[in-house]
Amino acid sequence: MKHLLSLLLICITCISGKAQTVEFYGAPTSPISSGAIIPEGKKMLWTSGTVGGVVDSTAQEGTPARFGDTKAQALNILNNLQKTLKAKGLSFKDVLMLRVYVAPDKWKGTHDYQGWFEAYAQYFGTKENPVKPIRSTVGIASLVSPEKFIEIELVAVYP
Repeated sequence: MKHLLSLLLICITCISGKAQTVEFYGAPTSPISSGAIIPEGKKMLWTSGTVGGVVDSTAQEGTPARFGDTKAQALNILNNLQKTLKAKGLSFKDVLMLRVYVAPDKWKGTHDYQGWFEAYAQYFGTKENPVKPIRSTVGIASLVSPEKFIEIELVAVYP
């Protein structure tokens, strides 16, 4: 009977034309989702890995202030990704997944995961945007530029 009711609900949803939404799952206390179910036929947007730009154009080349630390670079990237999403008719509420590569911050001498987590928390799992996308954060030896400490790939699903 339970399966019949579920099937009936699915059919009613399809007939009524209601938009099906992405269903995230995982521990409610986690800052990320464990996975997601994407309804059939949903259009998606994928971005290439994105690195941050110059944070302080007045800072001298080769100084920490020029591109900033991991957190500053992450905030710069997220701000740029937000603009990309907006231009494509999306927002961070539509983000399904982030794949993040963190290289050692040469000024701190270590991978600054905490800086990344703090930047992420400003955009996801908030009152304004309760979405907690699927996310992988991978520590790597380096990025192409020794002044870049983080690169982010994004996948979003159109509503």
